[in-house]
Amino acid sequence: MPNDQISRKLAFIGLGVMGYPMAGHLSKTGHQVTVYNRNIKRAESWAKDFNGNIAETPAEVSKDKDFIFTCVGADNDLREIIFNDSGILSGISTNTIFVDHTTASANIAREIHQEMNRIDVKFLDAPVSGGQAGAENGKLTVMIGGELEPFKKAQPIMNSYAHNITHMGPSGNGQLTKMVNQICIAGVLQGLAEGLAFAQNSNLDGNLVLDVISKGAAQSWQMENRGSTMLDGKFDFGFAVDWMRKDLDLCLTEAKNNGSLLPSSALIDQFYSHVQKRGGGRWDTSSLIDLLQKT
Repeated sequence: MPNDQISRKLAFIGLGVMGYPMAGHLSKTGHQVTVYNRNIKRAESWAKDFNGNIAETPAEVSKDKDFIFTCVGADNDLREIIFNDSGILSGISTNTIFVDHTTASANIAREIHQEMNRIDVKFLDAPVSGGQAGAENGKLTVMIGGELEPFKKAQPIMNSYAHNITHMGPSGNGQLTKMVNQICIAGVLQGLAEGLAFAQNSNLDGNLVLDVISKGAAQSWQMENRGSTMLDGKFDFGFAVDWMRKDLDLCLTEAKNNGSLLPSSALIDQFYSHVQKRGGGRWDTSSLIDLLQKT
């Protein structure tokens, strides 16, 4: 642990492909980490891999903690772990800082922020970008909504699993920024899928094409990390189509609220629905190319 940082009592709720390594980084940094996961075997596995404790309920894991971190699936999951009889609200202490890494709606972020303020708990909506690899390597980007003071206190803790942490403004702004992120990713992936399918149909060497254009203006993270696997039809890693559809639904719903036009995003969402119908709900989001390749 860095000399300027003391060991904190932390709770981490949600040990999915992102939360599992994120909680691990917190433990390896020297903090006292207690975890909760609906699948207790997942929590037991985490405790074997890292130095930490297991709690049986969100209320139990939240008791007497300096910080609480959550990383679950969606709005309904957050409501369940916070507001039910054995939820976070039943155990959380005054002056705790609550950091939520779930990709959820801006509305629920504001709802939780308001409820936590009522009991003198500071809440930050803090969705992440960087995927499973970013979580495992401690290289996530975190976009945060909420008050500046708790952000400054939480930032040194999050440095264990993130290399870019930015305060975006009031509660909900972290989630809104993540929506921008997902809109941009969807557009890039569709363009990359169309370009690579075009290269294949033109009998070009796809990997040679990638090598050339990745050194020019077309370069992107998706091209560098997914281009060759898209050519090979390998989609068994990374961020799943099912989750991207959930995120795009958040984007399209928010667009109706703020008057934004998202014609490409709406179309790509439908392309992803076709991938799901092919049985690709758990495929990586780069699987858009599967709809375009000749069979």
